[in-house]
Amino acid sequence: MFKKYFEPGALFSIPAYRNMLISSTLTSIAMSAFPIALAVTVLDAGGSASTLGLILAARVLSGVLLAPVGGVWVDRLPRKTILILSDGFRAVMASVVIFINPENIAMWILGTIVILMGVSDAFGGPASGAIIPSILPDSLLPSGNVIHGIAKKTSTIIGPGVAGIIVVSLGTHATYIATSVLFLIGAVLLVRINEGSRISPEGGKTKFLYEVKEGLRVVWYYKWIAAMIVMASVQLMMVIGVENVLLPVITKRDFGTASVFATAAALFSAGGAISAVICIKAKVKNPGLVSVIVWGLFIFAPLVLAFPSTREVIFIAYFLAGFSVGPWEAFWSTQVQREVPAEYQGRVFAIDYMGSLGLMPLGMALAGPLVNIFGERELLIGVAVFHLLVCAIVLFVPGVKQMKSTNPPYYSQGEQIQS
Repeated sequence: MFKKYFEPGALFSIPAYRNMLISSTLTSIAMSAFPIALAVTVLDAGGSASTLGLILAARVLSGVLLAPVGGVWVDRLPRKTILILSDGFRAVMASVVIFINPENIAMWILGTIVILMGVSDAFGGPASGAIIPSILPDSLLPSGNVIHGIAKKTSTIIGPGVAGIIVVSLGTHATYIATSVLFLIGAVLLVRINEGSRISPEGGKTKFLYEVKEGLRVVWYYKWIAAMIVMASVQLMMVIGVENVLLPVITKRDFGTASVFATAAALFSAGGAISAVICIKAKVKNPGLVSVIVWGLFIFAPLVLAFPSTREVIFIAYFLAGFSVGPWEAFWSTQVQREVPAEYQGRVFAIDYMGSLGLMPLGMALAGPLVNIFGERELLIGVAVFHLLVCAIVLFVPGVKQMKSTNPPYYSQGEQIQS
């Protein structure tokens, strides 16, 4: 059944892609397992829930703030080098906690470790998106991106479960050892990847700040990319942020168990995976139009939370809501990789990374106050309407429906500033 995927010229017949996929899967498991062990360490050391929240938010914030810096270096250096250094650095940070007494560890030490982990995310995130066109032919980009996305999402589901089992059976130190080993294996698997020759922007080397600004110019040049990043940013803040906070609160309150929350999240991921596979099999003329319309299905999530009748209804709604992310897995990265010249892709994916994560913590922080102001049900209905409204507006931007610009490929026209 799976033999055709390993035949010459097929996706899994390419050693570089296989190594990258396995590496990405292992590191994603480690990245999602690490916060579980960290939470236990913080609470065992006397930290409060507020302290834990601040420490976890610090990782996201450091990753977002340094993403433009990471994007520049991803475009300057071989992407596999960035990924190897990122995974190796994460392994070191995860192992540091092993040598510290968890009962006496200071919160600032844990905060520093987590911030440094966020720094590695700022480099590794853009590199993982930019490296794929270097190891796959154009015809395999859609399926390669989808499989990569599905593997990473599946890993984020598996990771917390793996961490929970190790924490309960062997303790937090064993969990940190396991995550460190996974990061190291992930780094080693990337060593033999051959990216091929690198393309540098014409005009020689440039000053660092110039390259950061040029990344923003590239995104603005491709108006459809800029519009979709802005759309995702505001929706992740006002819609996904609110939903992420209220899903566990409402399901735990109304059904008396955390299993409803966990099952709904798993079904959401399953729906996204199925939707992504359907999209790469279908011949789609306007991938942007399909992506935005199907993205509208996410309203099932806030609406079912506004009217939480039974757990079965919640499960069905979250499974259907999961279909909303499938087209993004199938089309977004592939179209960016095809439209944007290779020497700028690291910076574009870095800006996308900022947009995806930058405002979401703010939305999560505002969820509680907004519930107090508007009421829980009213807020959930409001964010559902807001979600559809933003989806409708973005379709008016030229190029969004096709995920394609009518302009020629971007190349720097300004004078290169010698460093």
